Amino acid sequence: MLETQTPSVEFDAQLIRKLSKLGPRYTSYPTADRFSETFGYRDYLQAVAGVRTRGSRSSPLSLYLHIPFCDTVCYYCACNKIVTKNREKSATYLGYLKREIEMQGQLFAGMNQVEQLHLGGGTPTYFSDSQMGELWALMRRSFQFASDEAGEYSIEVDPRTVTRERVHSLREQGFNRISLGVQDFDPEVQKAVNRIQPESETLAIIDAAREAKFRSVSIDLIYGLPKQNVITMAQTLAKVVNARPDRIAIYNYAHLPHLFKPQRRINEDELPSADSKLDMLSLCIRRLTDAGYIYIGMDHFALPTDDLAVAQQQGRLHRNFQGYSTHADSNLVSCGVSAISAVAATYSQNVKTLEAYYDRLDNNELPIARGIKLNMDDALRRVIIQMLMCNFELSIASVETAYPITFKQYFAAELEKLHALAQDGLLTMDDKWLSVSPKGRLLIRNICMVFDHYLAVKQEPLRYSKTI
Repeated sequence: MLETQTPSVEFDAQLIRKLSKLGPRYTSYPTADRFSETFGYRDYLQAVAGVRTRGSRSSPLSLYLHIPFCDTVCYYCACNKIVTKNREKSATYLGYLKREIEMQGQLFAGMNQVEQLHLGGGTPTYFSDSQMGELWALMRRSFQFASDEAGEYSIEVDPRTVTRERVHSLREQGFNRISLGVQDFDPEVQKAVNRIQPESETLAIIDAAREAKFRSVSIDLIYGLPKQNVITMAQTLAKVVNARPDRIAIYNYAHLPHLFKPQRRINEDELPSADSKLDMLSLCIRRLTDAGYIYIGMDHFALPTDDLAVAQQQGRLHRNFQGYSTHADSNLVSCGVSAISAVAATYSQNVKTLEAYYDRLDNNELPIARGIKLNMDDALRRVIIQMLMCNFELSIASVETAYPITFKQYFAAELEKLHALAQDGLLTMDDKWLSVSPKGRLLIRNICMVFDHYLAVKQEPLRYSKTI
């Protein structure tokens, strides 16, 4: 039943205006705001022991490292970061990060085959070339890595922080995918968000990545920034399409200054209106699909030959804290401040400050601050949300085969809510399948929210961005 043709998406402004509301992005279920401090280091050790007991030694790992440092602050940023030009801080952090990696490597000894690696930030290339070399050497001592052909090893790069030579060095060290933060090419928009990044600088890094034979080049854009409009967005899109990256992510800027201090520096009078943002989103979808990109879902587009597009067509797509992934069966081991791991039926998040991070590691403990152990209902709903987010379809029979439920009875209340969304044209339903329509794909978060048990129990809307 999974689609073999190119997935399509349909923009319906009236429907979006009617249904867009605050909601989670579902990089996990339960979402991170549901994690509890009652879950700690020992619970994580128990989860890893469970993986070993169940004989999952052949299951691959996904490894994530959080590098929180940046030279300058971008006003739109909502990441956990440390803005400093004092390189000694990053050197100290690297020492502790290596210690945490060693501890995780020991825990997973004998079942530590890594098939996916992602370095996120902050700015991972804040580390010098030699520091990155040290980090790779330590990772290879602590874990086994799949071949370059089989593994997906990616790094987020600020084009302002690297040279052509550094890009080649990153490839030689082991990275084979590169993601470039661009946001917008318009000089006035860049000034408004304190990220001056000449177009020529970015294009030079894309050329260097191709020259170094990176398997994939990805570009991140944001719509809804101050001083943006459909004209400036059209100009940026034309330049991006001409550069022909393999993947493009276009994020909706969520202005939440009460949660993220850097956003308080943005002039709210310069932010585009809600209608203007919708016009920009419509433009992005039209221009990218016309240029041959496939809508993967949740802001992401990819060329038809890209691994993400292929995985989606084959029903192998997965979604985690780093976005969409082709490695659905991997336990995710994350290191660094605020990093979130997903091992067996648990999520665990590290402490968020350097001081706490260092203290925990000095006490020979992994720096886990909170987490959650999934019960059967959590696991069931996680599967459903994953399938909808990644494939835009849900096989009711497959759910009933995997879990001891009768779908129609267990989700009677949810099906009533889905009927209302079906009347709006977001999906179709029968006894065997839930199928999201092209109109519904942009509002997939709304559909997934129906299955979110925690939203029904207690809502905290200020913690979420709008679904569109």
